Amino acid sequence: MNRHSVEKIGGTSMAETATLFDNVLIGGRKGADLYNRIFVVSAYAGMTDLLLEHKKSGQPGVYARFVADEGTDGWREAMEAVRAAMQSRNAQMFARADSQREADAFVDMRIDAAAACLNDLARLRSHGRFCVKEQLTMVREMLAGLGEAHSAHSTALLLRDRGVNAAFVDLTLWHQQDMQELDERIVTALEAIDLTSTLPIVTGYAGCREGMVRRYARGYSEMTFSRIAVLTGAREAIIHKEFHLSSADPKLVGIEKARKIGRTNYDVADQLANLGMEAIHPGAGRGLRQSNIPLRVRNTFDREDGGTLICSNYVSESPRVEIVTGICHAQALQFFEQDMVGVKGYDAAILEALTRHGAWIVSKSSNANTITHYLSADTATVTRVIEDLQRSYPDAAISAHPVAMVAVIGSDISRPSLVADALRALDDEGIGVIAMQHQIRNVDVQFIIDVEHYDAAVRALHSALVERDKTASEGRRAA
Repeated sequence: MNRHSVEKIGGTSMAETATLFDNVLIGGRKGADLYNRIFVVSAYAGMTDLLLEHKKSGQPGVYARFVADEGTDGWREAMEAVRAAMQSRNAQMFARADSQREADAFVDMRIDAAAACLNDLARLRSHGRFCVKEQLTMVREMLAGLGEAHSAHSTALLLRDRGVNAAFVDLTLWHQQDMQELDERIVTALEAIDLTSTLPIVTGYAGCREGMVRRYARGYSEMTFSRIAVLTGAREAIIHKEFHLSSADPKLVGIEKARKIGRTNYDVADQLANLGMEAIHPGAGRGLRQSNIPLRVRNTFDREDGGTLICSNYVSESPRVEIVTGICHAQALQFFEQDMVGVKGYDAAILEALTRHGAWIVSKSSNANTITHYLSADTATVTRVIEDLQRSYPDAAISAHPVAMVAVIGSDISRPSLVADALRALDDEGIGVIAMQHQIRNVDVQFIIDVEHYDAAVRALHSALVERDKTASEGRRAA
């Protein structure tokens, strides 16, 4: 079995440079213990927002301003803001003046090259006869890679300043003409590296024929991480985040009540990904699971803790809820057609419309004449879906309304009274249940509620199904 691990560092952890070096990259290691690890790094926190657009607020970055064609200065000002942010980050990190100059020169080279490409496209667009719309996908890919190139280059340089033989592994394709498949690019980049004496720092973005941003949106770095682990036959894959994988959001239930999960399986990880919780991208988890590579989620700020181990064959010793989470703003799309009974084709048509408009399906239910999909999508997207379906089925009653979904999840939640206890806990808080989904696999139960009750529902279910169960289990062991 290979001795090496493949480890991914998230953007928030990357931004805490001193802690990252103390707890993860070096973490008290010396000599040979520093090696047999491959690190895949995200851009520093906030950098991809500046390059593309803000992930949550939608505030435009370089890409969004270029697409909007705001005139001669819009995207250029945004690009200079990126340069300033990257070099400001360098100034905070580097103690050696020579290293800072090298890092700044790297930033200048990459920013200037990207700006030159955008200038060429802007000149073509100004002629009116040229349509650059088909080039915008590649512009987005190119800009996304700038953030990871900066963070990986700076991290390798900082490690070398500390005497570590670190190698900057650039998968971004910024100056190459060939368009390899992702796996081919990874193998080519890593095959000559001796892991026993070199510490590779790899860009989370990889330029490849598939288009990482186009296929995986902001989850592209986890796909790179996963494929590297699979292709190199890693003994373990590790994700370093700014938090433990906990039984609920500590901000909702309280830091003292949230518990580290510790052990779970990929089935639970899939449910978390389906709900949009940042454990691991579902595509990335699939590759690790199929290759039987365990995944460990560790807290960057808790050096001594082993984190949570996710593997294929784990099942809790006794039925228990491991995590309470959900979506506070979802859409319930309801399709009612009286003549649906016994007629095929409705479900396929709805799924085709949802896929065409990019609506993420979290869950669905149906009866004789009604199909309901619970979606993680904005109102505008759902409106477009309804308009398409209404044209195809003018006699159907199609509607959507906002809901929240709270799910209780675990590798085995087969305890007989669990659903009754959950409903009682919600009722005690005056929270009505609009709908409920309970799958045969006994991995999750989903409760559909009004949006305004989301926070209270998480607290109530966590108290009833995690805190009390934990207390009762500890009491039985003590007895």
